[in-house]
Amino acid sequence: MPADIAYLQNSQQPLSELHDLFAAQRQAYAAHPMPPAAQRQQWLKALRDLLSDERQALIDAISQDFSNRSADETLLAELMPSLHGIQYASKHLKGWMKASPRKVGMAFQPAAAKVVYQPLGVVGVIVPWNYPLYLAIGPLVGALSAGNRVMLKLSESTPATGQLLKTLLAKVFPEDLVCVVLGEAEVGMAFSKLPFDHLLFTGATSIGKQVMRAAAENLTPVTLELGGKSPAIVSHDVPLKDAAERIAFGKTLNAGQTCVAPDYVLVPEERIGAFVEAYRQAVRGFYPTLADNPDYTAIINERQLARLHSYLSDATSKGALLIPMFEQDQGRRMSHSLLLNVSDEMIVMQDEIFGPVLPIVPYKNLDQAFAYINQRPRPLALYFFGYNKAEQNRVLNETHSGGVCLNDTLLHVAQDDMPFGGIGASGMGHYHGHEGFLTFSKAKGVLIKQRFNAAKLIYPPYGKSIQKLIQKLFIR
Repeated sequence: MPADIAYLQNSQQPLSELHDLFAAQRQAYAAHPMPPAAQRQQWLKALRDLLSDERQALIDAISQDFSNRSADETLLAELMPSLHGIQYASKHLKGWMKASPRKVGMAFQPAAAKVVYQPLGVVGVIVPWNYPLYLAIGPLVGALSAGNRVMLKLSESTPATGQLLKTLLAKVFPEDLVCVVLGEAEVGMAFSKLPFDHLLFTGATSIGKQVMRAAAENLTPVTLELGGKSPAIVSHDVPLKDAAERIAFGKTLNAGQTCVAPDYVLVPEERIGAFVEAYRQAVRGFYPTLADNPDYTAIINERQLARLHSYLSDATSKGALLIPMFEQDQGRRMSHSLLLNVSDEMIVMQDEIFGPVLPIVPYKNLDQAFAYINQRPRPLALYFFGYNKAEQNRVLNETHSGGVCLNDTLLHVAQDDMPFGGIGASGMGHYHGHEGFLTFSKAKGVLIKQRFNAAKLIYPPYGKSIQKLIQKLFIR
């Protein structure tokens, strides 16, 4: 997922202020290392009320950054899952915080054991530009639920959203609890070098390597939410209207600028022509026109638009057939396109596309489709379209990905009761819901003994009869 790491653009504050912010949060955490459930729920309520009250301002700011972002897409893909995530965490927080009782072996009695969940301390979150609200609020909810202090770093590519979030969050949270930092890349790297107790990065795999390298200097644990080339598989017998419509929704949302968007689609070779037509009908049904259509989101900036056009030029120069869904771009509203006759030599089949371009790869049977996927880096998401349950089970058992949707796209990410995260080149670690609470907590094992100490029986000197009996009973 292409992303820029940046810091403090608008205020032009020196890098030393970054360290001051961190020190203030570290000091505040030390003063209140275990916030009670009522305090955490108060934080979540304040956040929920803020997002609800300021929804129009947030929609406007995001649209300004994109030059046009569909208001409905911001509501559906950013505000709604953010609010639902807060509600889910608030409802389950007390249960998550309870110590988990564990069993103590007979050889160690009398004793009790439990796992307690302790806040890590100060959490850093590096937010990408494609969903600047949801990918800030989601980690923030998990970190606050776990009782942490949080520093959010917004992308330089979304300055209006970043500045608005900085202003709004300052209304409800003191800076030593939650703060937003903005700006350029050199201080973004400084952000990733801070000795956080946990660092979550969402963005490009190439940048993720740099973030992980910087965090390693402090042995800071990281959660990396990256991307990669998430495939969709169309089965031999699924109704093409069903598959095409659902794939088109996942690929056109936010103009394809989604880390879990279908990156390419594997189609039985005898069904490609019919799929192209079904897909064209689905896209044109969603967007009858491109010009001045408020529902059609633009590419974030000219640099990303030029990148996408360079992918198309490279592909067509190497033999790909371009099938545009519209006649031409309208400003940064880029025409959605299919690509046929693609090959591994094309950049579009090497890098994550992150835009409204969908290559189609033919296959003969599922074995060939699985082999094609498994020979490549493990994707963040995988989509299968087919109603045969045996084939569905094969997909789950014979492929590897961060997450799977059967007969849909994207929507697994919005399920609060499931973890979200990648594997290998698509990331490490996970969050959302309970898994988010666990990611930002230290699960601390505690063994409890009182006055009577049966362990004295195994103290030196060794060779006593009771020790030999214990060895006979418990070492087999």
